[in-house]
Amino acid sequence: MSLITSSIRFPVTVIVGVLIVLIGGIVALTRVPVQLTPEVERPVVTVTTTWVGASPGEIEKEIIEKQEEYLKSVEGLLEMSSESQDSRGTITLEFPAGTDLTGAVIRVTNKLNEVPSYPATADRPVVTTSGQLEGAIAWFAVKPDSAGVYVPHQQAVIEDMVKPRLERVEGVASINIFGGLERELHVTFDPDRLASTGIAIDQLAEALRADNRDISGGDFAEGKRRYVVRTISRYETPEQVEQTVVTVRNGVPIRVGDLAGVELTYQKPAAMVRHLGVPSIAFNAQRRVGANVMEVMDGLMAQIDIINREILHPRGMHIENVYRETVYIDSAIDLVLSNIYVGGLLAILTLFIFLRSASAVLVIALSIPISIISTFLAMALFGRTMNVISLAGMAFAVGMVVDSAIVVLENIYRHMQLGKSRWRAASDAAREVWGALLASTVTTVAVFIPIMFVKEQAGQLFQDIAIAISTAIIVSLAVSVTVIPSLSARMLRVSTKLTAGDETQGWLARLAARVASFVDYVNARGRRRLVTIGAILTVAMGLTVALIPPSEYLPTGNQNLVFGVMLPPPGYNLDEMVQAGQTIEAQIRPLWEADAETADTLPGGGIDNFFFVALPNQAFMGMRGRAPQRGAELVPVANQALWSIPGAIGFAAQASLFGGGFAGTRSVRIDVTGPDLPKVLQIAQQVFVQVPQVLPGANARPIPGLDLGNPEVRIYPDRVRAADVGFDASAIGRSVNALVDGAIVSEYFLDGREIDLLVKGRDDWSRHTQDIALLPLATPTGRVVTVGDVAEVRQEQGPVQINHVERQRTVSIETVLPDGIALEDAVRRLEEQVVQPMRAQGQIGGLFDINLSGTADDLSRLRDEMMTDFHIAIILTYLLLVALFQSFTYPFVVMLTVPLATFGGVLGLDIVQMVDPSQQLDILTMLGFVILVGTVVNNSILIVHQGLNFMREGWDQRAAIKESVRVRVRPIFMTTGTTVLGMMPLIIMPGAGSELYRGIGAVVVGGLAVSTLVTLVLTPLVFSYAIELVVKVRSLLGLSERAVGAVPSLEGE
Repeated sequence: MSLITSSIRFPVTVIVGVLIVLIGGIVALTRVPVQLTPEVERPVVTVTTTWVGASPGEIEKEIIEKQEEYLKSVEGLLEMSSESQDSRGTITLEFPAGTDLTGAVIRVTNKLNEVPSYPATADRPVVTTSGQLEGAIAWFAVKPDSAGVYVPHQQAVIEDMVKPRLERVEGVASINIFGGLERELHVTFDPDRLASTGIAIDQLAEALRADNRDISGGDFAEGKRRYVVRTISRYETPEQVEQTVVTVRNGVPIRVGDLAGVELTYQKPAAMVRHLGVPSIAFNAQRRVGANVMEVMDGLMAQIDIINREILHPRGMHIENVYRETVYIDSAIDLVLSNIYVGGLLAILTLFIFLRSASAVLVIALSIPISIISTFLAMALFGRTMNVISLAGMAFAVGMVVDSAIVVLENIYRHMQLGKSRWRAASDAAREVWGALLASTVTTVAVFIPIMFVKEQAGQLFQDIAIAISTAIIVSLAVSVTVIPSLSARMLRVSTKLTAGDETQGWLARLAARVASFVDYVNARGRRRLVTIGAILTVAMGLTVALIPPSEYLPTGNQNLVFGVMLPPPGYNLDEMVQAGQTIEAQIRPLWEADAETADTLPGGGIDNFFFVALPNQAFMGMRGRAPQRGAELVPVANQALWSIPGAIGFAAQASLFGGGFAGTRSVRIDVTGPDLPKVLQIAQQVFVQVPQVLPGANARPIPGLDLGNPEVRIYPDRVRAADVGFDASAIGRSVNALVDGAIVSEYFLDGREIDLLVKGRDDWSRHTQDIALLPLATPTGRVVTVGDVAEVRQEQGPVQINHVERQRTVSIETVLPDGIALEDAVRRLEEQVVQPMRAQGQIGGLFDINLSGTADDLSRLRDEMMTDFHIAIILTYLLLVALFQSFTYPFVVMLTVPLATFGGVLGLDIVQMVDPSQQLDILTMLGFVILVGTVVNNSILIVHQGLNFMREGWDQRAAIKESVRVRVRPIFMTTGTTVLGMMPLIIMPGAGSELYRGIGAVVVGGLAVSTLVTLVLTPLVFSYAIELVVKVRSLLGLSERAVGAVPSLEGE
């Protein structure tokens, strides 16, 4: 007994099976993690080495170059880059997608262990796999409730009382704090006074270290008791520090209090955070991999309410949520769900128009919720997440899942119109089209097999949409051969308006007859048939080449968050950076102070959040509009404000959905490499000037900068003179460090927290560069000398940061493209108008070169892989059709629809671009062409399969082809209509996330619409040629020509 017959005879079993699937899907829905985009593996390992006080040049020479020499041979390494900054060196190692990060970390650590030596005061390298800004799902600002509270001084409260509570929230990986100031205990001395006593700075520091120590003295037993002996000398109050004896002269102790002041204060700020013009502390929250972002965010916000009420409000502060990812997720999910509902309703309405039977529409409509809900179960089983991409896949599936049900029900309908009973019609009709449905489903699912193995970032995004669509289509096939026949046998009614006698009066029947007659007319003459086929294919392929737009990597999205970066003129200190921030705030303040009525007329609908973070060598800022869909309007506002700072370089862009730093996923990185940094900078300056001319409207920023830029006072010890007074270079360096910036000599416990104890000279001793040479030093022999007596002091320029790419010194120009220029087009322009002319002039080549990388590199790699997958999908589809048709000839007939679909997809994309120029041929949109390979062949399969059925029944070849076209026009129009209208909301409905799938929808809808119209003519004509070819081949082989009609049946038993 066949599956179809069993389903008709045992409907209760079918209902139980459906209920089990639905319950499993609903349970899975509650457990599948929800997030913005799919989990994308970033196989990057970072090596960070700290060497306090070292310049970028020293970091490069003594640490980075040594490490790079060994790390260059790490197995599987894709790219190695590094940054040498003040006191810190960072090496970033990128591995191919799919690399086991644990193994990569082990390999990197083993290579680092081979480095023979590091500077004595350098820390050991730290190996990590992510950065603090990666994966932040929310940002928060700590704000004062009154003017009397200076929030940056509340770092201890945030660190000790807020951070631990938030990190205990389920799903939170870490909380990272920025902008706070730690407490410090300063021992501030007068250099003249210290030197006049003959006490060296090292002597003062050693006295503090030696006195601030608890020492264990062992233990002893007395009777039945055991006593532990300890020497207690750790500082508990600043007064105890003042009483520390540094030395004794003539029987008189000289204490710290005689030489210096002791004060509890705050550390020198390394960064300042301002939120809406007020100094504050900022922190972000990172989600643990696999956690449900919606649940994590709910837990964070609940905990924030408790913290505000119980901890911060009594201290005159509160935490304000500046940005959270879930706002966009909520909007995107709501939009996709709306698209699913609207698309499903349109598909059902289309069915009703064609069938004009409520019972028929109800039977088919049941396949939509069954298929979609079962997809949730598949997502859970495959360990995927619920996100905008997977939901878009389900929205696409809405129009596709009814296709199989339509074909079965329409055939049952046709058999009933021929006078059969419902039971007999259900059984015969389902068995008749079972083979065609299997072929259609297998070919549709097969095109996703190569996609599942794409390892690049976009390939990992494809997996979610592939699983969603494949699952829904497979389930829809099962529904069409079990649920549909079972229900049809009991409740299907044939509309009186579409009885067998009246069918010819319907417009669709008349259209089907005319199409069939036209096909038969063209098919009557060989030359007419050949010209028609040639014309259709030539026009389709020619227009495809002419209309196809340049390609992109990944869409930026339309997140309501704009980031800006400012590179200041050389030598800006932190105070000047804060002043620059206040200047920028003054220009943007009207946007956040505007009332609701005025704000609607402003860019972004006004601003509801703005923050500015000042660092010594750069600053960055972020803003969010009150109107979520108008965030992009704030980009020119940010650029104008950033460029208003004299001598500064500004750079602003909308935050990307797929990361990629400030530049996002629509950027080109121009790497200028070479051994000589001044010449590299010279070439980079020329490139930076040309970028806005070649790419009008593009935002470019140099990394790390366009000049050496960092004014330095360099001290070169005179070894002979220093040795003469008992100094060495190390002692001079330590003394100058203490005099200028302060040297950490020990620790101090304040309210249970460990803070630094610093020895430092008075601030007024190092306010001018000429003061450095006059700083007095007491030598170990008791003499007083100045820094200038034992060293040469020079004012020079040094790099703020030295970058390497593949061990070569590099300056990069990171360029974010405007909407009107595609990534592929930008790369071509830069190569032709910048790189090639400079190479022709001899400015680059040999030791110096320019490379285009960043997302341009990613695009090139992934586009090649996508083209390979596209061709594999075509080959797989053809081979599957060969197996199903048991013929190598007939699948060629079916596959000829692919070029027609490609033309339709390009045409659909071009039409969408006319309305929305920001829509590009990105990698996600390219997926639409792969999907088309598996879907557009379905209509041809129906025609070829039905024609073969007729010929097996004894029909003449020409009559069989004509009749197969006539009887298949209605199901083809129905399936195409439901698919197109089901996807249409994805194209035309704007909102959060729509930019991710609008391009795919345009390609699939355009490809289906065009290929359907042309397939009704092209497929039967080529099918006719194929039959004639088979007849001739079999005749030459001496086989019976009747074998043409004896092609093995695809029907199920």
